[in-house]
Amino acid sequence: MTTAAHLHTEADADAPYALSHLDSLESEAVHIFREVAGEFEKPVILFSGGKDSIVMLHLALKAFAPAPVPFALLHVDTGHNFPEVIDYRDRTVAKHGLRLHVASVQEYIDAGKLRERPDGTRNPLQTVPLTEAIQQHRFDAVFGGGRRDEEKARAKERVFSLRDEFSQWDPRRQRPELWQLYNGRHAPGEHVRVFPLSNWTELDVWQYIAREGIELPEIYFAHERDVFLRSGMWLTAGEWGGPKDTETVEKRIVRYRTVGDMSCTGAVDSDATTLDAVIAEIAVSRLTERGATRADDKLSEAAMEDRKREGYF
Repeated sequence: MTTAAHLHTEADADAPYALSHLDSLESEAVHIFREVAGEFEKPVILFSGGKDSIVMLHLALKAFAPAPVPFALLHVDTGHNFPEVIDYRDRTVAKHGLRLHVASVQEYIDAGKLRERPDGTRNPLQTVPLTEAIQQHRFDAVFGGGRRDEEKARAKERVFSLRDEFSQWDPRRQRPELWQLYNGRHAPGEHVRVFPLSNWTELDVWQYIAREGIELPEIYFAHERDVFLRSGMWLTAGEWGGPKDTETVEKRIVRYRTVGDMSCTGAVDSDATTLDAVIAEIAVSRLTERGATRADDKLSEAAMEDRKREGYF
C-alpha cells in the first residue's frame, strides 16, 4: 500500500535541489573571491570594521577554509573613527592572523599633503591615501563592500570595476558580466575594484549576520550615547569639530546603520538591541542607510559619483 508519508518522501526525492536566497548570495560571493584568487597577483580586502566589510571578510574566510585568507587587509583610517570599530578591527586581525595595512589620513595632513575641510569631515580626504596605498603596494584587485542598493552611483558599478592608472573610474568603460563571467584584464598600472556584495541589500546583510552568528561592533545596536543634532542627524561629539556653540549635546538611545567618519555618520533613534529587532526595523525602513545617515553623500546630488571618478570607493 502506498502511504501519504511514502508519497511525500518520493516527492522530496524527485524535487530539484534549490538554494535559499542567502545561500545563492553566499555562493556568488565565494565564487567571486575564488575567481579573483585565480586571476590576480596581489589582491587586497578593504576592511573598516563596518558591517559590510565584516560580512565580506567572513565570506573570504569561508571561500578558502581551511586555508588562511590569501589576501591582506587595507584600512584607510580617517583619524575620526569610532573607537568601538577600531577595537573590533584590531581584535579581528589578531583573531584570524591577518595582515593589515593602514593608510592614515592624519599622516597626510601632518605632512601637508592634505588639508582639513572647514566642516571637519574627512571621508572625502580618503581618496589620496587609498590610491597611493594601492600604487605603493601594487595591489591589482581591491575588494570593497559596496552594494548597489546603497546609492545610485554605486548602482552603476559592475562586480569587476576597472580603474585606470590614476585609480579613476569611468562609468562608460563598464564591462558586460553575462552569466557571471568576469573580465579581470587590465593594463600595467591599472587595477580592478571588486564588489562581492553588489547584489546584496542591507536587509540581506543583516539576515546573513543573524544566520551566521557574526559578531559586530556594539554601536550597531541601540545604546545610550552623547549626541547632538545637525542637519537632521544625530552626530557623536568629538575632537573633529562638533558640536558648535549653538548645538546642544544630549543623551539618547541610538544605534548606527552604517559606520564611517564620526563627523558625517549619523545615528538613528532606535530601541533595537538584538539582531531580530534590527532586522524588523530595517524591513520597514523607506530610506537607504546612506541616504538616512551619511552627510557626505548630501553635499551635492552627484557627491558619491564625483568621488568615485576621483578614485574613492
